[in-house]
Amino acid sequence: MSEQDADAIVVGAGPAGVACAYRLARAGRSVILVERGTAPGSKNVSGGRLYTYALELVEEGLTAQAPWERAVVREQLVLMDGERAMTVSLAGPDSGGAGIPSSVTVLRARFDDWFARRAEEAGALLATGVTVDSLLVEDGRVAGIVADGEQMRAPVVVAADGVTSGLARQAGLVGPPSPRTVGVGAKRVIELEPGVIDERFGVGPRDGVATLMVGCTGGVHGGGFLYTNRSSLSLGVVAAPADLAPAGRTIHGLLAELAEHPSIAPLVAGGEVVEYSAHLVREDGLGGVPKRLTRDGFLVTGEAAGFVLNLGYTVRGMDLALASGVAAAQAVLTGRDLETAYRTALATVLATMRATDGYRDLLHLDRLYATYPRMALDTAGSLF
Repeated sequence: MSEQDADAIVVGAGPAGVACAYRLARAGRSVILVERGTAPGSKNVSGGRLYTYALELVEEGLTAQAPWERAVVREQLVLMDGERAMTVSLAGPDSGGAGIPSSVTVLRARFDDWFARRAEEAGALLATGVTVDSLLVEDGRVAGIVADGEQMRAPVVVAADGVTSGLARQAGLVGPPSPRTVGVGAKRVIELEPGVIDERFGVGPRDGVATLMVGCTGGVHGGGFLYTNRSSLSLGVVAAPADLAPAGRTIHGLLAELAEHPSIAPLVAGGEVVEYSAHLVREDGLGGVPKRLTRDGFLVTGEAAGFVLNLGYTVRGMDLALASGVAAAQAVLTGRDLETAYRTALATVLATMRATDGYRDLLHLDRLYATYPRMALDTAGSLF
């Protein structure tokens, strides 16, 4: 083996890792993109909504080529209390410009596989089914990785290995996740005919609806979501793991109850569950971004670096992952001090995180998940 196997090694073929590898490869750098799953997207989970500005940051015109499901043309917030529900709906969100929808729904197995192939076409080497055991550290500097017992060397390693990033912990940048700083989510993908989805949600072909739900977690800190795909629905629940056991609840139990709720059951009736998945998601906002994002020869990006927002009224992960992956590539390409270059390239991402700082404290008010939905429904019931 040569002294250096590549100019960069990127660990994790989710949106952040692929965006970084893609931009580095387009700039002429040799990149090895390492993925533990058997294929990109085989183990990646998200609610399924992507804000397209971030895809355009990777490369202008990429949204038109991407295998997205439906353009989101209506936003809905559903307040639930027992079997009651009230929906607030906003139709016709602004276009992203140039005929590009502002946001779309995606299925990660399809999207991640397509995105990784684009990185391969740009020149990145994709290695799947590879487990990274540890960082290779020499004289205090990260010099590569040890994967399945073999060493791979590169001047820089980019960790995009998700919320439980072992590499970022080994690098000394983050600690283990706490039950108070993460949520646990579970999702069903329910297959339905496209025409049935169009009729039930009152949308045209390739148009869709993004729905967030509060009051569906039995008083536990959390909420639900329902996204329309081309021929399926993504129905899920996210809840605080520290609150589930004391309340005698489980995440799969909450999801089963949500699917049977009178406001949801008619929407999913007759559908077949073709996928079930679960994962952790960061919920600590700006407080979850480590004080240092790099060390010599190493940087962390995507959700591994805390770049995700789960704020109840909005859930943003993929767009921040893409944007931070682009920033990671820009920092590597500068050849200057990695921390300074990376922070500079992350200006927009960090500004987005700062704009929502403090919401985490608000979202930990127990009243949000039972008392307030009940009050709103009582008021609506009296009014109508």
